[in-house]
Amino acid sequence: MIEVKNIVKSYGSGESRLQVLRGISLKIEDGEFVVILGASGSGKSTFLNVISGLERPDSGGVFYDEIDITALSDSELTEFRKKNVGFIFQQYYLLPNMDVDKNVKMGADLADNKDYKTIIKAVGLEEKLHKYPSELSGGEQQRASVARALAKKPKVLFLDEPTGALDELTGRQVLDYICTLKRKYGFTVIMVTHNLNIAEMAKTVIKMNSGKVSDIYQNEIQKTAYEIGW
Repeated sequence: MIEVKNIVKSYGSGESRLQVLRGISLKIEDGEFVVILGASGSGKSTFLNVISGLERPDSGGVFYDEIDITALSDSELTEFRKKNVGFIFQQYYLLPNMDVDKNVKMGADLADNKDYKTIIKAVGLEEKLHKYPSELSGGEQQRASVARALAKKPKVLFLDEPTGALDELTGRQVLDYICTLKRKYGFTVIMVTHNLNIAEMAKTVIKMNSGKVSDIYQNEIQKTAYEIGW
């Protein structure tokens, strides 16, 4: 379980100080599919960065079971992220001088995962194993980034607008791959998006506004990537 306790986060100082997160508290159960919704500037990406350990809050705690990651040293926090979390962003962040195999192997090496090619096959890139990012479509690059994140066997997968740069068909394919792999491996998914339709795929939806949680609700029926609107 991830438990967030009264998280506050600001940027800047003095008169230019901007409070982005204003005392957020909530719980996320293991294995859940959670979508965080909110308009631009609502604080959703900052919240994602804080609960994933990419950024530290000004105050409050982020607990993974009994571990308060906000109390860890920088080196301990890096090691925690390495062992427990994966990241997928709107930008693919693939290394251009490495082919698909080597890009995904980078993630696999963090977990000493020798069987990473099964992930490459699972996202449909088996025939693109030795292609470089410049030789891939946008959807293929995003699938490679999905494979790299999952090759390290994360307990929690964080996604920030993963379909933002993709067309509808490719976006649906990427979301479908993520859900298929989630069912297979049982990791927790926490996704930031502004797309209300994608929220229909989640079990739990967290709505944010002006740095606070304005609503939390659950979908009785979780739609597939091919059942939602776009």
